[in-house]
Amino acid sequence: MSLSSLKVAVVCMGNMNRSMEAHSILRKKGFSVRSFGAGSRVRLPGTARNLPVVYDFSTTYEQMRKDLVRIDRERYTSNGILHILGRNERIKPCPERFQECRDRFDVIFTCEESVYDRVIEELWVREQETCQPVHVINVDMDDNTEDATLGSLIICELCEHLQQAEDMEGSLAELLLAVERKTGRSFLHTVCFY
Repeated sequence: MSLSSLKVAVVCMGNMNRSMEAHSILRKKGFSVRSFGAGSRVRLPGTARNLPVVYDFSTTYEQMRKDLVRIDRERYTSNGILHILGRNERIKPCPERFQECRDRFDVIFTCEESVYDRVIEELWVREQETCQPVHVINVDMDDNTEDATLGSLIICELCEHLQQAEDMEGSLAELLLAVERKTGRSFLHTVCFY
């Protein structure tokens, strides 16, 4: 499969940190990639631990950044949120919900098991039109900048191997096992159909 023909999606809960880090890395490597959130809203750390700042998915990254600067520039600079929003603004205007996208992908990577469950559930309730397979693979990563980068590099490695494979369907299970052995992480994997 050629690099440009592999269509990849990456999904986390809010389309803020993990999916956008992977989006950034994969885009720089030349992959056709989109990123999404599977939650109902975007939640960012608030000034109190149990009071997040909540945005609709239609809110632009720029609007979020300006709002957080107004709330507490120092806090959101020191915790890295303003940096993350700046990166996101350079990639696309605003977060997107996976449930609202009807594009077809060859592989959908999720960043935590609950997101994996939501993506599979969403694909199962959609009407199958073409019976085109889509591989859903969970690469668990904590929602912090370091683990988002490490997890995104694993996703990138998987994509590079998949685009080199002559038979993605036949080599995927073997590839996942090899990367599991190398990284010490295990992956959830299922095949759904469009």
